[in-house]
Amino acid sequence: MTQTIQTSLKHWLTSGGDERIVLKPETQRNKYHSSPVPNDDLVLASSTANDLSQSSHDWLHGPSGPDADALHNGADYAALLDDLRGSIRGSYGLDQDIDVFFAPSGTDLEYVGLLAAAGRSTGGIANFLLGADEIGSGCVHSAAGHYFAQKTALDEAVAPAQLVDGLPPVTLWDLPIRCEKGKARLSPILLEEMQSSIRSAQQQQQFPLLHIVHGSKTGLILPALEHVDALRETFGPDIGFVVDACQARITSQAIRDYLERDIIVFITGSKFMGGPPFSGFALLPKGLAAGSQAIAKGMATIFRQAEIPQDWAGREICPDSGNPGLGLRLAASLYELERFQALDFARVERIISAFAQATVRLAHDLNVRKVASAPDDHPEELAEHPLEMQTLVTLDLTRSYDEKMLRTLTFDDAVAIHRTLIDQGIRLGQPVRCVRLESGEWGATLRIGISMPQIVYLDAMDDAVMLQWLNNAMARIQTSLKGLLAP
Repeated sequence: MTQTIQTSLKHWLTSGGDERIVLKPETQRNKYHSSPVPNDDLVLASSTANDLSQSSHDWLHGPSGPDADALHNGADYAALLDDLRGSIRGSYGLDQDIDVFFAPSGTDLEYVGLLAAAGRSTGGIANFLLGADEIGSGCVHSAAGHYFAQKTALDEAVAPAQLVDGLPPVTLWDLPIRCEKGKARLSPILLEEMQSSIRSAQQQQQFPLLHIVHGSKTGLILPALEHVDALRETFGPDIGFVVDACQARITSQAIRDYLERDIIVFITGSKFMGGPPFSGFALLPKGLAAGSQAIAKGMATIFRQAEIPQDWAGREICPDSGNPGLGLRLAASLYELERFQALDFARVERIISAFAQATVRLAHDLNVRKVASAPDDHPEELAEHPLEMQTLVTLDLTRSYDEKMLRTLTFDDAVAIHRTLIDQGIRLGQPVRCVRLESGEWGATLRIGISMPQIVYLDAMDDAVMLQWLNNAMARIQTSLKGLLAP
């Protein structure tokens, strides 16, 4: 490990991305209020962005961490990313023929889906987003084939909503995944809507690309795998799929289930995985890279050559340079993934169950509703996907525990409450638009999410100490929120 990284870790972890990664001078935090160095805040914000864990910090400084100086070089950067591809396959138990496309953020991953669907139909792509309000805000731009920020990770000056050169025309379709009251919609009903919309797109000679949501901002998984299979049976090769699992609340088996169906899976390292923001990767089914059209010209402003699988034609148009910041963020995230995956699953379940019970008590004591991450008449989904469903809780601050309307707090009110909590040293997940007031305005929510490094940290404790840590955390949140919620 060189002296450079020991003195400049904060610099490296906040470079090589778009402007969202830049620290504000007055706070030394990014726009999501997360820090590139460990701190003493109470952070349960894995649905938004993490601070660097103490363990990752120590590992990056140690002899096993990557050499930041060397990662400026394209060859050394490529060697690191190839090692990380092996780490991802090993952690998730994937075959060697599963390739990995790295990206500076989850928002950039949307371009991978468009590249894979390019040239499949003369009318371009019909990109179906499920629950646009429950995915990253910038994804609405990138999923349409546009830039989403003022600059790219290659430090190219661009304009949001500007078309990326070489991508086919894209039409966006938004399919809601919650009703007006915030209840999750049923997968069979969504299936009927999707079939109708897909046929409409095909009549316009557009290739349908459907986003499966596996862990939305509030933990939803839609559509169900059986209904994905129904769509595949109906439309065959005339439809494409990507899985938005950017929250990383997904089991190894679920990943394999999607890849076996030739479905691309998007994951980021900065949410449940617990790495520093921003980083992401797409898991590609066997043969997809080699069978896709050449990389679009505009990708040379977004990706470096090493980030693109070697079998993807045209990757040489992208710069053969390194990105030390992204390399370090990816390495730190996968360090957290490997530690988590090494835990005994029964012990992980014990921690997640204790976290879920602690949040139930918090909601009850505050007399606020938990927004369900499964349809009301499908409770078995919670048991089948404990990691996806129970590591993230969304609180509806407008309704009581028994679902009566109590407060007319708006989404903007929630943003103000969220910021006040940050000033008190408590950082939760950002509010999300998923419940409505009687006026039709978006209501106030907050999210509480535990992360992989926190589960590893709690796993080292005996049960009594682990429960005390969770109880203390919820008590602190309760005390602060009670003073902020109007009766």
